[in-house]
Amino acid sequence: MNPSKVPVNDASQFRTFAEFYPFYLGEHRDRNCRRMHFLGSSLGLLCLGLLIWTGQPLYLLYGLLAGYACAWVGHFVFEKNKPASFKRPLYSFVGDWVMYRDMWLGKVSL
Repeated sequence: MNPSKVPVNDASQFRTFAEFYPFYLGEHRDRNCRRMHFLGSSLGLLCLGLLIWTGQPLYLLYGLLAGYACAWVGHFVFEKNKPASFKRPLYSFVGDWVMYRDMWLGKVSL
């Protein structure tokens, strides 16, 4: 799906994730913002792997911090909008992973 063709709506109006995801993509039109999300998600997965490998729970915190810090820099610096996670945290968290998958599959440009 092309993020530049998605209509912008209020994040609180969606009843299902399927309704929310096009809005989510519309909030990520800027390529640098998407790249920051990709970086943050990749770092989060790396930290999850380190948590499993070492058993050190602090890696969970590092993964969450890296993921959200990168995403929020992407929004505030490049996209110039407020992350949807402030209004729909669960849908936004899922949306990030769906977008991450879609970037790997070439459905969303990186």
